[in-house]
Amino acid sequence: MHVMITGVAGFIGSTLAIRLLERGDKVYGIDNMNDYYDVNLKKARLARFSDNKNFIFQQLDIADRAGMEKLFKDNKFDAVMNLAAQAGVRYSIENAAAYVDANLVGFGNILEGCRHSKVSHLVFASSSSVYGANTKLPFSEHDNVDHPVSLYAASKKANELMAHSYAHLYGLPCTGLRFFTVYGPWGRPDMALFKFAKGIIEDTPIPVFNHGKMVRDFTYIDDIVEGVIRTIDKTAQPDAKWHGDKPDSATSYAPYRIYNIGNNNPVELMKYIHVLEDCLGKKAKMDMMPMQAGDVPATYANTDALEVSVGFKPATSVETGIARFVEWYKSYHDVK
Repeated sequence: MHVMITGVAGFIGSTLAIRLLERGDKVYGIDNMNDYYDVNLKKARLARFSDNKNFIFQQLDIADRAGMEKLFKDNKFDAVMNLAAQAGVRYSIENAAAYVDANLVGFGNILEGCRHSKVSHLVFASSSSVYGANTKLPFSEHDNVDHPVSLYAASKKANELMAHSYAHLYGLPCTGLRFFTVYGPWGRPDMALFKFAKGIIEDTPIPVFNHGKMVRDFTYIDDIVEGVIRTIDKTAQPDAKWHGDKPDSATSYAPYRIYNIGNNNPVELMKYIHVLEDCLGKKAKMDMMPMQAGDVPATYANTDALEVSVGFKPATSVETGIARFVEWYKSYHDVK
């Protein structure tokens, strides 16, 4: 299979590329290599597989319409995995334009490229953030998600709607994956685990929002990638049972699907920190802070649909996942 991955230098994208290459697929990866966080980390991720003969890399921004048109014109992809996006809930409050450019304009370019080059399956990253102000737990793909609390969440919801329109109009099979708090080796420095580890090691206070009264469905990177690969391999199909009288937002009469991909095991933030402390052998200094704008107090994924569809349910415990992250973090940063 020839798979194009956008955001290939990212946390999920680079790990996915390695797995696809290991099974013999050809991977064409693009990334704009922006400086939202340390570009050297992105380069280090790519260095793990850049010499693979089945891998091609191009530095390209998905918001570059002409560049994206040429990419799809010059190549034939069996599947596209769109992971390129401006990430981060809190950053969307400071820099809205970056989210409009990458997550809306860029995704539109992806859809157009897939449409005109007749890609067999577009899989794209959505987010648990789309559940916004919803409070019924666990979050289900069948629930209404019309009350986002950040522009980032709104942009991901928009992606789902845009994809459905292309599935309807052009028969483009589209599958959206709502990721729940991904963590693990080679993660993003702006995410909590990375910040917490750095703070504990350097003996500086770590920010603990909502005074620690937060719950997250932390999902280990290898589990995420396994779910992504199985989803890529299972092309979205129309749901014969879908009916407009009782519309289901997770399926459609068109070739379109939405899945949660989470650990289905919510963990309190304070437990997450305590496990990290145990792995590092050092206590954290905590700066207890109020809830941040755009944040939600709890996430918890109902993953039944993903399990039924592709036969996979994430199961890595935070104890195992954090231990692996700490081992990588110390090696990467040469921490003794």
